[in-house]
Amino acid sequence: MKRATMISSVLALILSAGLPALAQRGGGGGKGPGGPPSTPGSDRSKGNSDTRGASSNTNSGQKTPGELLTQNTKLASKLQGLLPPKTDLQAAASGFKNLGEFVSAVHVSHNLDIPFSDLKGKLTGPKAESLGKAIHDLKPDADAKAEVKKAKHEADNDLKES
Repeated sequence: MKRATMISSVLALILSAGLPALAQRGGGGGKGPGGPPSTPGSDRSKGNSDTRGASSNTNSGQKTPGELLTQNTKLASKLQGLLPPKTDLQAAASGFKNLGEFVSAVHVSHNLDIPFSDLKGKLTGPKAESLGKAIHDLKPDADAKAEVKKAKHEADNDLKES
């Protein structure tokens, strides 16, 4: 019974952290078709193949990826191991709209040996690109669509496990 309560609590935390928004992108500027099918309420139906959340965490009262990582030390430790040594995890997570977007980016960086700072630069800021486009730009020979799918699956697993 104790285990069921704990699992329910973790699941509620994950869902409140924006897991349904893992493969969605916030307002404006579709980057072309591709990626997984639409989720109700997502911008996917507008042809966007990104892994960003639908709203800014700071405006909606949700916690930032950095705040969530402070609370979730198991996930933080796992991600720290995928980033270069001495990377400040809080600084790395800043600028990402949700935890799923950040975790997916860490996996893409690790899987494709793309410097995280280069990938983050493409994914955040005023001229942010979709994860697929950023992969294509930084590693043209990679199958961007397959890599996005793989990273999203790894991020989903990490979030479920933590």
